[in-house]
Amino acid sequence: MTFANPLPWWGIPAAAAACALVAWQAYRRSPLTPRQRIVASLLRAGALAWLVVCLMRPLAAARSADAAAIVPVLVDVSRSMALPAADGQPRIDDARRLAQEVLQPSIAPGLRREVLAFGDRVSSADPTRLTASDAHTRIGDALASVRDRYRGEPVPGIILLSDGADNGDVDAERLAEDGPPIYAVAVGPHASPRDREVLGVTAADAVLDGASVDVTATAVAHGYGTAPIRLRLLEDGRAVDVRSVTPASDGAPVSTVFTVAPKRDAATVYTVETPPDPNELVLENNARSAVVPLPRPPLRVLLVQGAPGFEHAFLRRAWTTDRAIQIDSVMRKGMDDRGTDTFYVQAAPGRAEQLLGGLPSTREALFAYDVIVLANVEADALTPAATELMRAFVSERGGGLLVLGARGFQRQGFRGTALENVLPLEVTDRESAAVAVSSGAPVRNRVTLTPAGAAHPIMQIGDSLDETQKRWAAVPALAAVSPLGSARPGSTVLALTAGPGGDARPLIAVQRVGDGRVMVFTGEASWRWRMMLPAADRTFDRFWRQAVRWLGLRAPAPVQLTLPSAAAPGAAPVDVVARDAAFVPQRDAAVDVRIESPDGKSTTVRAAPVADAPGRFRATLRPTAPGLYRVAATARRGTNVLGSAAGSLLVGGVDPELTDPRVDVGTLSRITRASGGAVVDATEIAAVMDRLRSRPAAALVRHEDLWGRPWSFALLASLLMAEWLLRRRWGLR
Repeated sequence: MTFANPLPWWGIPAAAAACALVAWQAYRRSPLTPRQRIVASLLRAGALAWLVVCLMRPLAAARSADAAAIVPVLVDVSRSMALPAADGQPRIDDARRLAQEVLQPSIAPGLRREVLAFGDRVSSADPTRLTASDAHTRIGDALASVRDRYRGEPVPGIILLSDGADNGDVDAERLAEDGPPIYAVAVGPHASPRDREVLGVTAADAVLDGASVDVTATAVAHGYGTAPIRLRLLEDGRAVDVRSVTPASDGAPVSTVFTVAPKRDAATVYTVETPPDPNELVLENNARSAVVPLPRPPLRVLLVQGAPGFEHAFLRRAWTTDRAIQIDSVMRKGMDDRGTDTFYVQAAPGRAEQLLGGLPSTREALFAYDVIVLANVEADALTPAATELMRAFVSERGGGLLVLGARGFQRQGFRGTALENVLPLEVTDRESAAVAVSSGAPVRNRVTLTPAGAAHPIMQIGDSLDETQKRWAAVPALAAVSPLGSARPGSTVLALTAGPGGDARPLIAVQRVGDGRVMVFTGEASWRWRMMLPAADRTFDRFWRQAVRWLGLRAPAPVQLTLPSAAAPGAAPVDVVARDAAFVPQRDAAVDVRIESPDGKSTTVRAAPVADAPGRFRATLRPTAPGLYRVAATARRGTNVLGSAAGSLLVGGVDPELTDPRVDVGTLSRITRASGGAVVDATEIAAVMDRLRSRPAAALVRHEDLWGRPWSFALLASLLMAEWLLRRRWGLR
């Protein structure tokens, strides 16, 4: 006997003790003899215990031992099976012939065959009428259907006829581990057919209105040697660029990058296509699309300034002139006549009041920002509550923190505070551990990139790696560098410099903490990069802007909407995270998701909470046709609107069923190996059937509920009736 809702091991004695305690308390003060009290308590405890057992749903295994063993034959009827096989005929014809002419004669005595067609769904099928028309190949769903269909029946094995193009949502390999052995016959050409395909199109998010965006396209050609692949870029269906790329060898993927300017007022769809060739195996994979959504709102940055402030004016100017950044700043001026600290505040009217006392003191006020910059702020100027709030800002809110300037690192200022373990470098003046550099040895107070820094987006100040390294080599020396300790585990040192004795010191380091990001800049007077280089040189501005953008890139809004990167008509899962202004997940929020189709029609669905994920909700949208859909989610708690989020969902940008028309033997091998079976040739079917006939056919166990049986009700009624009769006999009501 098993249970559908089992208690943990510690829950069983706890439940038994609770039943006994409740039963004893019911009769503890009753006018009964000790023996009568014990008997009545036992009957009450027994009834309560059986109720607990029923709530756990006891199940009994039922087997059909005398039934004939069944060999399910799963035949793939998705659209990819309409492509030519090795003999030039449709693959579904080969599958039909195998089911009729090979499998049927091979059925041994004691075995029963049942043909099941699978694709979008699973159904019994006549082998003579199999057609390849379903939109998807869902092998995992097919295995789950077999498990449910034949519960209690002896199934020694499963035969699978497919080209292996699995694109379902269910993990077929995991399901195969719990079932009978699967023997797959790969249907289709194993050699590379003549075909060109656009493998992928990725578009970066638009950061600013009117800013350029890189669209990366990857293509491959089979059977064409090293002939150039012609790629055409379309913006919302209009051709904007054409180029040719040459692969290194036949079947070698090749990539190219298009630079585009998306629309300012709407999401933009970019499609990369290669011209069709009549000799290609399939034409549906010659194009692929991606969407560039509207730019996100500007990053909200809080600049907390200490002294000296020579650097801060340059930083503020670099960030203020960046349309992707919205900067608020606060600086301590001194004390008034009453001895209270006063601050100089530059901020938007709606947020200025929260900064009149310096750093915001509430989660709601501080968490309204995406990035916090501590510029030459001494640790003594921050209260323990403030440092704890900033730690939560990074690890819980997912914000970015930038700490720079020598004043903040003097006398190991942040040691012992809540920020110590958040910083990517040890807060100590001991010599740091050695870190590799990308080229040359560190020079005193000058920037030397590490290999990680050479590839990191913060440090990319040139259009290529060589140009980036040359630009950093030409940057003037800093005035000083604060000595800090080694990098913490999980952090990354992007740049080094040398101290007075020539020892290498970390200059720039980053790390992820929880959902947020942290950066440390140990140098002093980076304003020299602005004043000592030509006026046209933008190294200073570009570096600091990229630093803030990277820190705030993943900072979420209170209500966060996640859309699938690729969706097909039929179903598309949408996830929403609902939090309040303090970024506390709201379990009891009401989340509505509205989807507007390309033809202007809109529908709204209520998202359901996700188990074991506080504040996370999921809705299934059902787009009916390809195109660009606009999705908006609104979260409410009672009458209070927590927030909203919007995005664009591209449906039909890629046809997963017809990507890579070759037979996917690798997928079939993983599934069959997990089940204890194998990929076999059509000529081995007879041997497989003999093996299945001689193999003990363990039944797929069917579990039946026990709590709903008549005797279960009779047991509970008997216990309660016996207790009631004894109570009446002993004079109790």
